[in-house]
Amino acid sequence: QVQLVESGGGSVSAGGSLRLSCAASGRTSSDYAMGWFRQAPGKERELVVISWSGGSVIYADSVKGRFTISRANAKNTVYLQMNSLKPEDTAVYYCAADFKGGSSYRSIYGYNYWGQGTQVTVSS
Repeated sequence: QVQLVESGGGSVSAGGSLRLSCAASGRTSSDYAMGWFRQAPGKERELVVISWSGGSVIYADSVKGRFTISRANAKNTVYLQMNSLKPEDTAVYYCAADFKGGSSYRSIYGYNYWGQGTQVTVSS
C-alpha cells in the first residue's frame, strides 16, 4: 500500500508560481511512476505530467515549458514546480502513483494510488 499526501496549493495571480509536493509512504517511490493530474470544475480529470521510474517524463502540451516535475527519492517525494501560471491552470491537483497498466497512462484508471487533492487557483 502507498499513501500519498499533497501540499502546496493556494491562490496566486496570473504569471505567478507555486510548488506542489506529494509525499509517499508505504513503498519506496523510486520503484514506481508518480505524477500529477488536475480537475477543473465541470471537467474531467486530466494528466498534467507523469514521471516514470526509469527517468522519462511526459508533460501535457498545455504545461510544457511552464511546469517541471522532480523527484526526491530519498524523501519519497515528488514536486511540481508551476511557473507562469494562467487562470486556466485553476483546478484541484491530484498526485497519482504506481501505473498498473491496462489503461493509457493518461487515464485515471491506470493508477493504483491517489492523493486527496490540493486546490490551485490562479486569478487574472
